[in-house]
Amino acid sequence: MSDAVLRFAHVAKSFAGVPALSDLSLEVLRGEFFGLIGVNGAGKTTLIKCLLDFCDTDEGSIEIFGAPHRATVARARLAYLPERFNPPFYLTGREFLQYMLKLHRTPYDGARAAAMFGALDLEPSALDRPVRAYSKGMTQKLGLAACLLSGKELYALDEPTGGLDPKARARLKDELRQLQNAGRTVFFTSHALADVAEMCDRVAVLHAGRLRFAGTPRELIGREGAGDLEQAFLACIGA
Repeated sequence: MSDAVLRFAHVAKSFAGVPALSDLSLEVLRGEFFGLIGVNGAGKTTLIKCLLDFCDTDEGSIEIFGAPHRATVARARLAYLPERFNPPFYLTGREFLQYMLKLHRTPYDGARAAAMFGALDLEPSALDRPVRAYSKGMTQKLGLAACLLSGKELYALDEPTGGLDPKARARLKDELRQLQNAGRTVFFTSHALADVAEMCDRVAVLHAGRLRFAGTPRELIGREGAGDLEQAFLACIGA
């Protein structure tokens, strides 16, 4: 059995004739924490949207657990959090979790939901408040809670720390470490390169839709002769 959970082979995508991804090939292995880094417009979110079949690829192929990415059965084993997460404003936090877990075919457990809220620095009382009353940070935590409670094998997270304060970011990293210890796979984008350097087994650098590097953070730092991942990233994209 292949250890590749995700396989992108020569993927290309353009919008109105402008390339967003060009001949991109990449593998993410089972149990890896894999970080996708790049400036705004580098193609990170486009790659995730192609992975989830939210938009068609122009060329190439994508596999999830060895199955074509357009097959529903392949996507059933992952949970996804978009960068711009906007849950239905008329639901309470509890109703949203119940709805999402039903979609994931995972039973809702009130005690686990309250514990997850606490772990992400959300008051359990927020479960019974309408989502329209949530702040941006609270809304992000709600989306993270829904993903983490799903019990999936693979998590695709687009800027998961967006809108989180330092305490909440630390709490989230604790939860992600638990996933790592359980052998789950996390594929995520982030502009917080210190977090990427701390958490990720491997990273990929995208720039102008092209893959500039794939390997460990330490390998990138060493290749560029840099002092840390931020400096190495800037050198890699020629900034």
